[in-house]
Amino acid sequence: MFLPQEVIRQKREGLRLSEEDIYSFIQGVTDGSVAECQVGALAMAIYFQGMEMDERIALTKAMRDSGMTMNWDNEGLKGPIIDKHSTGGVGDVVSLMLGPMLAACGGYVPMISGRGLGHTGGTLDKLDSIPGYQTSVDEDTFRKVVKEAGVAIVSQTGELAPADKRIYAIRDVTATVESIDLITASILAKKLAEGLDSLVMDVKVGSGAFMPTYEASRELAESIAKVATGAGVKTTVLLTDMSECLASSAGNAVEVAEAVQFLTGEHRTPRLLEVTVALAAELLVSSNLAVDLEEARAKLMDVLDNGKAAEVFGRMVAGLGGPEDFVQRYAEYLPKADIIKPVLAEQSGFVAEINARDLGLAVVKMKGGRANPGDALDYSVGLSQVCALGQSIEAGQPLAMIHANSEESWEEAARMVRGAITMGEKRPEALPTIYERITA
Repeated sequence: MFLPQEVIRQKREGLRLSEEDIYSFIQGVTDGSVAECQVGALAMAIYFQGMEMDERIALTKAMRDSGMTMNWDNEGLKGPIIDKHSTGGVGDVVSLMLGPMLAACGGYVPMISGRGLGHTGGTLDKLDSIPGYQTSVDEDTFRKVVKEAGVAIVSQTGELAPADKRIYAIRDVTATVESIDLITASILAKKLAEGLDSLVMDVKVGSGAFMPTYEASRELAESIAKVATGAGVKTTVLLTDMSECLASSAGNAVEVAEAVQFLTGEHRTPRLLEVTVALAAELLVSSNLAVDLEEARAKLMDVLDNGKAAEVFGRMVAGLGGPEDFVQRYAEYLPKADIIKPVLAEQSGFVAEINARDLGLAVVKMKGGRANPGDALDYSVGLSQVCALGQSIEAGQPLAMIHANSEESWEEAARMVRGAITMGEKRPEALPTIYERITA
């Protein structure tokens, strides 16, 4: 007989949970027979005692199987089902380009994304700045757009990994969010429910990262690689730098504009290009769409330069309710702030350090992100033309352009941007954009 309190007791004592116990507990989470206090108690026991790798795999699979899991066998798709996930950051607009690039190379990308959390921007919030674009759609529409465009970026439905939604809400109010075991299961339950052949994970390192230290980021990366592969999906993880804004912009509409500029070749920030191509190349190789990383990078640059990736993005936007000519006329469609003017450097020197988290919080302060879960967003606000680490700047030159909707908001953002950027007399040592590649 299954007793939730016995499962909690076992983990409290540091004992290993069986796959049967884990599945029974998660079934109880899903159908409501396990109480909220019991979910919180098990989460706290896991937080302190941890889980062995086979327990993490069982927990992830049980959460994946708590709702609908997608199967693409009957869709007649002519390529692999692949996707990417990121732990988030500031100016991390990678998904908007990576999905169309992969689709243009022959993959199919059913991307379930999230909204902003804290200082980190959310992919769905960015897409919501496109007039008409529907991030919440039924399964039939999702499948149709994936089949016809090759990629669809939408929100999680209540039918995908519902246990995760309940557990995460309880973790959020019981101080158990930071558990590597629970983070791994939460991230992967949703991704594995997509019915993927291959997955690439982008785990951030630096001042704008979700995890507090390099060691913690690496531990999460290893856990994700082993658990996802153990659950049957070939997975590679890259540790990438988030010590500064990844794109040259941070915000919703401003990042969508940069994504279109990237796809059309109008503007490509070097760091953003490096990370996007590196992540996409891993998927092309792991799904046998390229023989090695060199061929994969060449294919990706081809679909960028010949316009095929931009065409795919346009088809996705139109398929999900946005304007059919969005790529050609994005500047006319995206909302614009009333005040767009630079924040100027107060001294000359080199950009020695950037607190990326504080840049993200400046966007949140302008209502480009949520201070509370139900907050309405202002999609027009944000930062653009953000300076880079090591850049030489004279006093009176711009550190960034601030897009705000009142002078008061602009002033506050300017103060936060200046506080986030440290100037020095010497150019700092360049940091790697990609630190490490991790597989199971």
